Amino acid sequence: MSGTPSIEIDGLCVAYGDAVAVDRVAFSIQQGELATLLGPSGCGKTTTLRAIAGLEDPTTGVIRLNGDTVFDSARRINVPAERRGLSMVFQSYAIWPHMTVAENVAYGLKVRRRPRAEIDSNVKRALDLVQMSAFGDRPASKLSGGQQQRVAVARAIAFSPSVLLFDEPLSNLDAKLRTEMRVELRELQQRLEITSVYVTHDQEEALAISDHVIVMNQGRIEQIDAPEVLYNRPASLFVADFVGAANLIEGTVRQTGPVSVFETRGGQVLRVATPRSVTGSETILALRSSHVSLQTEPSAAAGDANVATGTVHRRMFHGDFVQYVIDWPAGQLLVRRPPTEMIAEGAAVSIMFLPEHCVLLGR
Repeated sequence: MSGTPSIEIDGLCVAYGDAVAVDRVAFSIQQGELATLLGPSGCGKTTTLRAIAGLEDPTTGVIRLNGDTVFDSARRINVPAERRGLSMVFQSYAIWPHMTVAENVAYGLKVRRRPRAEIDSNVKRALDLVQMSAFGDRPASKLSGGQQQRVAVARAIAFSPSVLLFDEPLSNLDAKLRTEMRVELRELQQRLEITSVYVTHDQEEALAISDHVIVMNQGRIEQIDAPEVLYNRPASLFVADFVGAANLIEGTVRQTGPVSVFETRGGQVLRVATPRSVTGSETILALRSSHVSLQTEPSAAAGDANVATGTVHRRMFHGDFVQYVIDWPAGQLLVRRPPTEMIAEGAAVSIMFLPEHCVLLGR
């Protein structure tokens, strides 16, 4: 998308004394996009979200929403949260149990002193969008966790904010409901075309719902990319290890070119198609566990494919996939295959993976 981004962050720092929680973070999000801040606990993602919301005072930096500066440390601008035109959905839902569902959704509109007819219309619209129109008169204390989450979202969108912020909104739900709700949230966000920032530590969730994922580590951004790029071409060792299941294989680049030659510490020679040029020094090769094929029959090299032999050390059934731990010349290899491909522990296997699925990373 072109034009002025809905959200612009430049040089954002948040410090508490000598402890730096957010360190020179910069990114932009276009109108209608959903970007996810992903990272482990304590990486600064929620602090960044709260700074955008106006609930956290940054130390330095600039925040712009729809072209308007809402924070600028140099110019001493700090627009209060209630005047930033955004809304936030919290991890704890923050639903008032003494109110009905409709009263909860209407609360933000009443605070903004909207006319009664407008409040009624917007409450109905918001409840319809989250499929809760039949529950308007029900006490909020009588709702399930999933229903409370829907009410929290309805309250957030009722006054048509320009930006919607989500702080780990699904972490309190069970696995099945969490999967269902992430689909609903994504469809709703796209239907409303509302610019959104979503915080989670769940990599699967981030990859499933995002236009772009912003991976954070120790207060800094490691990589910003579309989910498929992030997964297939991690830019750092941290991203390769944190996002998805990856094998990190130590070794040395022996030859560079359109297809490089990489020798593992165990002496296994692999072909690597990578845009990075790393020569001579020890480095690490990242290989996604889902990009490896296993066969119980000996395999000849197919084109440029890497082929090796190994033995199934362990097999773990996960329902949707089977994870194998394979002993091979480079140590142990994690491989994920469909449950239709069951191989017994102790079986000899042929291992095959393509050079383009190998990513060279510096230490």
